[in-house]
Amino acid sequence: MAASKKAVLGPLVGAVDQGTSSTRFLVFNSKTAELLSHHQVEIKQEFPREGWVEQDPKEILHSVYECIEKTCEKLGQLNIDISNIKAIGVSNQRETTVVWDKLTGEPLYNAVVWLDLRTQSTVESLSKRIPGNNNFVKSKTGLPLSTYFSAVKLRWLLDNVRKVQKAVEEKRALFGTIDSWLIWSLTGGVNGGVHCTDVTNASRTMLFNIHSLEWDKQLCEFFGIPMEILPNVRSSSEIYGLMKISHSLKAGALEGVPISGCLGDQSAALVGQMCFQNGQAKNTYGTGCFLLCNTGHKCVFSDHGLLTTVAYKLGRDKPVYYALEGSVAIAGAVIRWLRDNLGIIESSEEIEKLAKEVGTSYGCYFVPAFSGLYAPYWEPSARGIICGLTQFTNKCHIAFAALEAVCFQTREILDAMNRDCGIPLSHLQVDGGMTSNKILMQLQADILYIPVVKPSMPETTALGAAMAAGAAEGVGVWSLEPEDLSAVTMERFEPQINAEESEIRYSTWKKAVMKSMGWVTTQSPESDPSIFCSLPLGFFIVSSMVMLIGARYISGSWKIN
Repeated sequence: MAASKKAVLGPLVGAVDQGTSSTRFLVFNSKTAELLSHHQVEIKQEFPREGWVEQDPKEILHSVYECIEKTCEKLGQLNIDISNIKAIGVSNQRETTVVWDKLTGEPLYNAVVWLDLRTQSTVESLSKRIPGNNNFVKSKTGLPLSTYFSAVKLRWLLDNVRKVQKAVEEKRALFGTIDSWLIWSLTGGVNGGVHCTDVTNASRTMLFNIHSLEWDKQLCEFFGIPMEILPNVRSSSEIYGLMKISHSLKAGALEGVPISGCLGDQSAALVGQMCFQNGQAKNTYGTGCFLLCNTGHKCVFSDHGLLTTVAYKLGRDKPVYYALEGSVAIAGAVIRWLRDNLGIIESSEEIEKLAKEVGTSYGCYFVPAFSGLYAPYWEPSARGIICGLTQFTNKCHIAFAALEAVCFQTREILDAMNRDCGIPLSHLQVDGGMTSNKILMQLQADILYIPVVKPSMPETTALGAAMAAGAAEGVGVWSLEPEDLSAVTMERFEPQINAEESEIRYSTWKKAVMKSMGWVTTQSPESDPSIFCSLPLGFFIVSSMVMLIGARYISGSWKIN
């Protein structure tokens, strides 16, 4: 019985999906794209000061080892031979910045996460040095100067962390985004680990020229980054190195398996959704929310606040594809905030139940601008607000408003995408952990007023990394030819409200967004001038009444002491 299973399955491909909130290892059948098994571990986020977001690189690495080990155990229980795993792909949270010692393998500081805001004063001082008539940073990188991207995080580490400065001086330092840290560690670390990244991750550092596809000397000089600490840039689909199993990993059968796919998470989802044609788009609902539209071989620059980025390059000799991207900082993170900071839910899944109880926000609007506003505003002074509260408002309405916020933010970036592309999307392909929430998906269809289409297998980010790995030259177990790609079963959500009601709700949301802006400057008395700080995250704006927050309860359903 086991032997027949093995014979039917054929070559398998694994994928590490290292996100902001969790790490997963998933194994797919390369012939059918079927997900066979996976394991997931939640990752801690540290907030040492307001506006600062960090993670422990060693915890991230150990979570990868744990997920690989547990998934291999589960495959064994299913009588699936793990020696059939022929390649491994890596997908990762982008921009998050790690510097480590190449002689000891030890990180020299925590990973500075993409959401982190400590570099706002750095951004402001650098922006003064860019000529108004020659924004060479944006023209070369496709990105606005922002706390979001790696270059300013790396600059902060070089300015403020003595261990990093000393390691750079002594030629011991290596820089990378999470993909580089993982690939270097998984291919041997101090014992010959491969220091590389792919074009999609490189394009999010603000040090990479997206036209020439190489590190840019002018950009590195502008940010003061020594080029010798940067990883080698490779395509998204080629053999980077072979797995060398850590002493802490029992899954020894993966020793020698090639790591042959690498994509930033949003590019991986674009590949996993099979958006290979110019004009095809997808929206991923994770910690943040990211809408990408394939623009083919052409760099399209946005007039409406979107980013120009590298979509993928699926082979050393294959052409590069570009994308327009709308980035929203806070999507699933708002649910985690309701759970961890306010305690109104015990698990992320409860949000759907609360929202279903009321079916409306009852005029309550939530703008979760915890890290300022990303696309299309790029407004670092914004902060989170909840407005429209009355004595009738309870935790269910706030839960509903949080889900609506994700949908309204998607509407804003979709509108910008439609204006830039000139051809409105007729439907929206979606993926990511939050898409299991049916209320969210229906709300999204209602607010966009177009159908929302969700694959029955939502792990498209990991699937994209697996496809890139399996298709790599020298592996060749996954065909990316259109006729060979597996058909995907889709679930479809149609708009259920009229267009006029959809527009009224959206215009009220836009009013709330305007009220969220201008809360913080680096000179404000609440801020430490060396960082981009904020008012407390739980700061509520009350538009229809005097403050309720000092009360012991709201509508008798939850307490704020």
